[in-house]
Amino acid sequence: MQFIENKTFDELKVGDSAEIKRTLRKQDIELFAVMSGDINPTHVDAKFAKSDAFHKVIAHGMWGGALISAVLGTELPGPGTIYRNQSLQFRRPVGLGDTVTVRVKVREKNPATKSVILDCECINQAGETVIIGEADVIAPVKKVHRPRAMLPEVHLHERGQRFQELMDAACHYPAIRTAVVHPCDDVSLIGALDAMKAGLIVPVFVGPLAKIVKAAKEAARSLDGIEIVDVPHSHAASERAVAMAREGQVAALMKGALHTDEVMAAVVNPDTGLRTERRVSHIFAFDVPTYPKPLLITDAAINIYPDLDDKRDIVRNAIDLAHALGVANPKVAILSAVETVTPKIKSTVEAAALCKMADRGQITGGILDGPLAFDNAISKSAAETKHIVSPVAGDADILVVPDLEAGNMLAKQLIYLAGADAAGIVLGARVPVMLTSRADGSLARMASCALAQLFVHRQVESAS
Repeated sequence: MQFIENKTFDELKVGDSAEIKRTLRKQDIELFAVMSGDINPTHVDAKFAKSDAFHKVIAHGMWGGALISAVLGTELPGPGTIYRNQSLQFRRPVGLGDTVTVRVKVREKNPATKSVILDCECINQAGETVIIGEADVIAPVKKVHRPRAMLPEVHLHERGQRFQELMDAACHYPAIRTAVVHPCDDVSLIGALDAMKAGLIVPVFVGPLAKIVKAAKEAARSLDGIEIVDVPHSHAASERAVAMAREGQVAALMKGALHTDEVMAAVVNPDTGLRTERRVSHIFAFDVPTYPKPLLITDAAINIYPDLDDKRDIVRNAIDLAHALGVANPKVAILSAVETVTPKIKSTVEAAALCKMADRGQITGGILDGPLAFDNAISKSAAETKHIVSPVAGDADILVVPDLEAGNMLAKQLIYLAGADAAGIVLGARVPVMLTSRADGSLARMASCALAQLFVHRQVESAS
């Protein structure tokens, strides 16, 4: 147990000093900006900072002032200290990676008021003065000795950052012509129009004209320049959109205001659909605040109880998407409840078989390992605790779930308990299908469009 203890006014002597050291990290700047509301681009925008006076990101000046306050409140005089006045002179900027020594020293004592004057200074690792100043405080008169408070862990996450990176990558390619199936509510219509504005898709609205026009009016959006294919109802919209894809008129499909089953029934129709030799499967792309990179999870939306052949295709589809996102050799974790092959748990046997398929070249383009329990797949410390030696364990790019039930629960836990954002896409058909829901915000819808666009262009590049 660590303790915090003060020096009372009577214990203080002229010349007494205390110090702390801190190294400036990006997280420190972000946390100070969040706390203070100071989003001056000098501190939070690296591109802007390069053109500013110091040509780099620097700390807020009062970050150093806060550290001086920390020394006064926790070290000298310590708990019970009351600020009366603080002067500061800023001599040099503090940049990322700089280590600052913050020191205070007693200069004067006033017995009548129990006040103390302390000299304050902050010095960087090169011995240069960053801040100097003077603090006037009322020193405590009662002794304090108590356990240090345990501070909460702070995890900073810029919501939508990885989705924005997807969209930035997609901006290097032309927008793809996309059939938006039955966009007859404001949510699906706005999502498609926003994706068009972002340069991700060229939407073709397929649905009842009157309903589309009504949705546009309710959303206060213009349909100028938008191609609309008028069909009587949602079922006809699905069939027409699929036919357009078969004829090469569009490169992708996007679900609008209708049930997923309607769209997918038309997609997988053996006579008029978009089936290939691959099993179609859904892949979630997650931005999880506590995970250091994008995380793909499959299949949590289409295949209920996939068999081994289905899972082979599910893995291959996910690897193809990872390649489109720029992951050259994705790490694929085949999930189960345990990390050992257990005949009574079917998913462990299938995981081992999938890994052997990869060894024999039946699945290529990624590194497979399994069975792995969820914790071992995403946590290096959990894998090390169980003595699992694997290039995949603790660093997975793709999680392959045993069945839809497990995948659906995992996906929703990440969204609602871990604050994750999710985009999704269906692969294995002739064209990618964006399956969005009413719960998806505009960013998630655009991220799904970015997934489809990157995938389409990756396929074109691979074929050429």
